[in-house]
Amino acid sequence: MASKIYKVIFFILGIGTLGYMIYALGPDVIWENIQKTGWWFIPVLISWLIIYLMNAMALRDIIHEEGNPRTKLPFGKIFQLIVTGFSINYITPFVALGGEPYRIMELKPYVGSSKAGSSVLLYTMMHILSHLVFWVASVGLILWFVPASKIVVIACVTIILMAVLGVWWFSKVYRKGVTVSLMRSLRKLPFVGKKIAVFAESHHELLNDIDGQVRSLYVDRKRNFYTSLCWEFFARVVGCAEIYFIAHALGLPMTYVECLIVSSGSSLFANLIFFFPMQLGTREGGMAMAVASVGYAASVGVFIGIATRIRELVWIAIGLLMMSFAKRSKARKMVEVEV
Repeated sequence: MASKIYKVIFFILGIGTLGYMIYALGPDVIWENIQKTGWWFIPVLISWLIIYLMNAMALRDIIHEEGNPRTKLPFGKIFQLIVTGFSINYITPFVALGGEPYRIMELKPYVGSSKAGSSVLLYTMMHILSHLVFWVASVGLILWFVPASKIVVIACVTIILMAVLGVWWFSKVYRKGVTVSLMRSLRKLPFVGKKIAVFAESHHELLNDIDGQVRSLYVDRKRNFYTSLCWEFFARVVGCAEIYFIAHALGLPMTYVECLIVSSGSSLFANLIFFFPMQLGTREGGMAMAVASVGYAASVGVFIGIATRIRELVWIAIGLLMMSFAKRSKARKMVEVEV
């Protein structure tokens, strides 16, 4: 019952937020930017279809265990979880606040509570880890193609430091788990510490099981670990095609390497300021600075930022429709079973 209420709340919240975003951007601005982008907007949307398919393959490799048929989920269901989960994340103020619990609830009937929790946790970690790898890979391109300045050097040093800290933290988590130690730390918080302690004690076996499955992916299923990481990393490389298509819609001869640099720089800026829904106000600024660093007018970055936001609006709508369809499909199956 709680899961149904949760999904209804986020569906209503999603529709309301989507309407607000359309109002905030302005229907005239949206239509004007679609006209400027022209038919290039179609490959922009298709590029994200490919990205979400690659994300789904990464999640599939995390979930699937050889010899355990229960973990072999229909790919269509995994794809729906990816698109809908990201749609919910786009409309919530903090990254992964709503999409991850939704994925866990949807996975639970298929693989059980601990497997659902560990799979979503591992996918979120893999998504972040691939971002770090992408940033590090882009440092060489930035130093090679972008004129050395204080801002460029600071950005590269920031990327390296974040990568080193991130890899150290991830290696620790993959070897020891994270949920039990996290609960141990949270129970020291004032006001809510006692409630967290009670929760940790009553769910001790479940939390230990989740940590065991987190360790298992890296220790016992290394092939799945690295294939999942590859899918996520190359999804980010494919994501640069969006910038490439939009730039060419404006008649700019931007190369794919320049698009990689712009994508890396703008995403670094946006992720440093992660608490706005859809990163409102941060993406355009980060995109403008990143585009200016490779020799184009900052206004081009603002246009690209708005165009990517319109693409997000389309995929948020698709994700919410998929959520609604998934609810109806599940209800229909329950009726058929009862009959």
